[in-house]
Amino acid sequence: MPAGPSFPRPRIGISRCIELDHCRYNGDSIGSEFVRRLRDHVELVPVCPEVSIGLGVPRDPIRIVLRGKERHLVQPSTGRDVTSSMVSFTNDFLDRLGEVDGFILKSRSPSCGAYDVRIYPDKANSAPLDRGSGMFGKRVLERLQGIPVEDEARLRNIKLGEHFLTRAFTLRGFRELAESGGVADLVDFHTRNKYLLMMYSQKELKYLGNVVANRSGLSVKDLILDYRSHLRNALSKPPRCTSPVNVLMHCLGYFSEQMRPQEKEFFLQSLQMYKDARIPLSVCLSLMRSYIIRFGSDYLASQTFFQPFPEGILEVGITDSCDWREMS
Repeated sequence: MPAGPSFPRPRIGISRCIELDHCRYNGDSIGSEFVRRLRDHVELVPVCPEVSIGLGVPRDPIRIVLRGKERHLVQPSTGRDVTSSMVSFTNDFLDRLGEVDGFILKSRSPSCGAYDVRIYPDKANSAPLDRGSGMFGKRVLERLQGIPVEDEARLRNIKLGEHFLTRAFTLRGFRELAESGGVADLVDFHTRNKYLLMMYSQKELKYLGNVVANRSGLSVKDLILDYRSHLRNALSKPPRCTSPVNVLMHCLGYFSEQMRPQEKEFFLQSLQMYKDARIPLSVCLSLMRSYIIRFGSDYLASQTFFQPFPEGILEVGITDSCDWREMS
């Protein structure tokens, strides 16, 4: 395998309280090993909606309450309703944001939370009646469809972290191509990402192959737009835990005839052990890399499947085995 690839730096929006500033309601910040490792490889775009609408640090907490069918963002201690201020700031911020390749939000925050925010009835001292997205987070999810959006708590899961990074770095690579590339660059991008796309969605891989073939004679601009749309679709859900096995079997076909029977059997046994959650996928990937070096396949060596993002951001261990099952 050649020296590790270089990666363009994704532009990642992030809640400012995660590792970057002491701007939580109580003056704290949130620690995140994932963000600490990530920040040297990306351009971070920090935002704190609550500070930006003038709530200050420290501040009395806010919460989402339901008034009829309408959600409001209120400060129970003062009775202040900051809904309109938050909506106005959010729309203005997202209008000015420009292209991003991902967004990391503060979990459970009534402003920034993505998935697990408590929603209360409009009564004092009441238990939450539902859960959903924060007011800023909800709009981020709506406006950035096709772009990876996660909260820092879910990114502690190695598979969700891997999925986020794969999407962000792949989409950033494509965005670089779209800004200045031509048809040849699109063909090269598709070629290098073939097995990564095979792992995520064989249906979209086939469609994207037809886009690159351009039998309809579309303009470069239209090709780029069509490819981007389906690339985002392809990467939208984490691959099934058995999908890498299918890809590695395709790779094995390049030199299976050159391998000793015992060597081939050992690799097949390793794949089965991964499927049985007895070893991590990284063991199988390392074995395949050794075969690529030994038998000299430049095509396989160029595949982003083997390294879709910079090394060192994730600590890969036994948790990257098939025991994580399916996740959304």
